[in-house]
Amino acid sequence: MVLTHTQNHTYAHPFPTVTLAYFLRYCSPQINPFAAHVLSTDTISSHVDPATGRLHTTRIHLKKSRIPSAVVKLLPVSLTGGGGDKKSYVLETSIVDIKDGWMRTESRNLDFVGVLSVVEQQTYTTPTLSNASLSSTDVATTTIFRSRVGEKLRERIGQASQQDSAQQGGWLGKSLIQRSIESIASRKTQDQLGKSREGMGVVLERLRNTGVKGILELTRRTREAALVEGRTL
Repeated sequence: MVLTHTQNHTYAHPFPTVTLAYFLRYCSPQINPFAAHVLSTDTISSHVDPATGRLHTTRIHLKKSRIPSAVVKLLPVSLTGGGGDKKSYVLETSIVDIKDGWMRTESRNLDFVGVLSVVEQQTYTTPTLSNASLSSTDVATTTIFRSRVGEKLRERIGQASQQDSAQQGGWLGKSLIQRSIESIASRKTQDQLGKSREGMGVVLERLRNTGVKGILELTRRTREAALVEGRTL
């Protein structure tokens, strides 16, 4: 079973600035307070295709778990490991075509996929001249939720009768579990998308006011302060 959610948004900033903000959005909580849940970011690969001039980048982010507490309550401890306060790796791929003015990104969780797979796909584009000013950037976000936990639970109960399943609380039905998990995750993600846009807005304003140099300098000072605090502790 798959649930899809789509949103559209327009940033009042030119495409090159928005793409830069996208790559800087997790560089420091001091720059983007809406990214405090991101514990670390590493670039796996980055290269420019000589034939197309497109920038291809793969990054991995370590985040606090995105499994909502309401979902955790639906699941046995054997699947969640007890509680939902965990860390999760998110794989992010992106392609930027500055010449034609578009960027496509995809992010997917690498942990808890047996419970819930979340794939977020975004397309950033410069608007057509007939629709808006070139000082703005459109983004279409599609999030795909898929839960396979129903099949896992059916395997666990094996040959148990329907009566036995009902005695365990009546929540082992495949369709009910999947619909519940995907619906809860969808509602949670809608809220997170709003915060993500706010975070991008903060980074964009910092770029407008201080430029890239200002952001990199603040990132450097933040990291140095963290190192000093670590040595003190």
